[in-house]
Amino acid sequence: MAEAHQAVGFRPSLTSDGAEVELSAPVLQEIYLSGLRSWKRHLSRFWALVRIFSGRHPMLFSYQRSLPRQPVPSVQDTVRKYLESVRPILSDEDFDWTAVLAQEFLRLQASLLQWYLRLKSWWASNYVSDWWEEFVYLRSRNPLMVNSNYYMMDFLYVTPTPLQAARAGNAVHALLLYRHRLNRQEIPPTLLMGMRPLCSAQYEKIFNTTRIPGVQKDYIRHLHDSQHVAVFHRGRFFRMGTHSRNSLLSPRALEQQFQRILDDPSPACPHEEHLAALTAAPRGTWAQVRTSLKTQAAEALEAVEGAAFFVSLDAEPAGLTREDPAASLDAYAHALLAGRGHDRWFDKSFTLIVFSNGKLGLSVEHSWADCPISGHMWEFTLATECFQLGYSTDGHCKGHPDPTLPQPQRLQWDLPDQIHSSISLALRGAKILSENVDCHVVPFSLFGKSFIRRCHLSSDSFIQIALQLAHFRDRGQFCLTYESAMTRLFLEGRTETVRSCTREACNFVRAMEDKEKTDPQCLALFRVAVDKHQALLKAAMSGQGVDRHLFALYIVSRFLHLQSPFLTQVHSEQWQLSTSQIPVQQMHLFDVHNYPDYVSSGGGFGPADDHGYGVSYIFMGDGMITFHISSKKSSTKTDSHRLGQHIEDALLDVASLFQAGQHFKRRFRGSGKENSRHRCGFLSRQTGASKASMTSTDF
Repeated sequence: MAEAHQAVGFRPSLTSDGAEVELSAPVLQEIYLSGLRSWKRHLSRFWALVRIFSGRHPMLFSYQRSLPRQPVPSVQDTVRKYLESVRPILSDEDFDWTAVLAQEFLRLQASLLQWYLRLKSWWASNYVSDWWEEFVYLRSRNPLMVNSNYYMMDFLYVTPTPLQAARAGNAVHALLLYRHRLNRQEIPPTLLMGMRPLCSAQYEKIFNTTRIPGVQKDYIRHLHDSQHVAVFHRGRFFRMGTHSRNSLLSPRALEQQFQRILDDPSPACPHEEHLAALTAAPRGTWAQVRTSLKTQAAEALEAVEGAAFFVSLDAEPAGLTREDPAASLDAYAHALLAGRGHDRWFDKSFTLIVFSNGKLGLSVEHSWADCPISGHMWEFTLATECFQLGYSTDGHCKGHPDPTLPQPQRLQWDLPDQIHSSISLALRGAKILSENVDCHVVPFSLFGKSFIRRCHLSSDSFIQIALQLAHFRDRGQFCLTYESAMTRLFLEGRTETVRSCTREACNFVRAMEDKEKTDPQCLALFRVAVDKHQALLKAAMSGQGVDRHLFALYIVSRFLHLQSPFLTQVHSEQWQLSTSQIPVQQMHLFDVHNYPDYVSSGGGFGPADDHGYGVSYIFMGDGMITFHISSKKSSTKTDSHRLGQHIEDALLDVASLFQAGQHFKRRFRGSGKENSRHRCGFLSRQTGASKASMTSTDF
């Protein structure tokens, strides 16, 4: 999701202060080490292979050794596809110059760089993923907040209980049940179309994981186990045990422990309240301060970094309200993405956020895995805590408290004086970054996946082409568009970029803005654009994309100290529209017919460019699409609310090209809501059963 920002910010030749840094390790040595790391990971999973035949049901890692390695595409094909992708957005003069640079690259450097990549692909598990993790994420010196993290939302219209401690108790219990299944490899491997297995490697670091800051490079610390969570409430940190005699505490016992923290009257110590702002600071700065903190407050720091995950008990409510539905949802998204800048430990693999009214959310660090992994965990958590664990009629977790449990341990931070100013500076920077983000959530409910399916179209391609129309109306021009696609069909695959702003999409957009074009003409161009997008998506998923190959070629050129004007230009591009679909992977966990409101409303991420947009979307059931839009308030060129309105209009205009979709526009125009913000998402849902379910506290 947020990887586009990291990819744009990827500058391996620069430190945070702009000084040149050379990659001094010989490229053959680096390839050799990549292979060793791969074999080490394979050996650690070997025990799972022994159990493949122990039962009828495959285990999480059962298919790992059968997965193919990600292929290295032909460099000629990659350059050709790249030139095709930038043609719609470059002037004739700029395109001709880029083509000259590309031909020079193919003639002078490509074959040598390609040879090293092929060598790595034969020796290591994946020719690109470990470099992607290192150079795009771990070597980035930017703050994690907004730039790298992303968020996941709760149910949109439902809060199962208004009791903060109860919701936290059930959610933590559900998360640790998921971890238990993960440790026992009982999570079924994901199969694409029910047939082709996807790589499961990213699941390994969901829990007990922290990104440790370094001066020039971070590293990921993963523990085998952890039997506590770190909890933040009103500026204070607690270590809260999750097990008793090696057994997971019941939801009611966890609720009791959270309530004890909420009831604790002790004030925060000086500077403790804002300590976590350091994790939102530039990574080099945080690394230097952490060295001192580790000396002075080692026990408290270890309790946080060694926790299964981080829990933030926010003092304010969040979520959809009837009084101001649009503003309340936008504030909810902003709270999950950035909070107040000092109430999330952004280094942890994820932070569970529980608001005072019982609303939930996640803030996820991006380096260890991509969104489908955390999304899979989140779907299980929401379904389990609502449908399996449930709540009593008074809103508490089911079961009984355990008064014999010790109180959660208040962490003591002995903060040296020199850290105080660092905390203040980090807090100031975090607030500036947080206040500059404009978040907007658009629940679009006039149609969804079922209508698109009836049109015999790919739902993702439908949205991507509509986004091109919306963005053109917003900015009056086309731009490089980043759509994240997964490459987990291959061993240790992560993502690839689909460059959605194609010549075919641009032709459709121009036709839609041309009053002389008829609907049948526009529809024909729309189908061509959809077909092109589908071809790009399939190529990306099958390892024949453009950007990861060019990225790996660039890394090799840096190791070899070869200057390539073409590769330098490629990696100086700005993605002004960064997009991602959040997949719903476990619909069998939810009863969308009897409980249509009990579906996750997706999540979002920050913009990849100071003058660009971040847009994610999720299909909620068959009849709704929720969009999460972000931009920078400091930009005079972007407005998240304005783009949201253009997205709604574009969806309706595209749907009206189909005979089955013409009534959507008539319904919309007849509703008298043309000028109201969020005009498609709320009022139609606040009647009847949906209205009742918004205040439901149990099943």
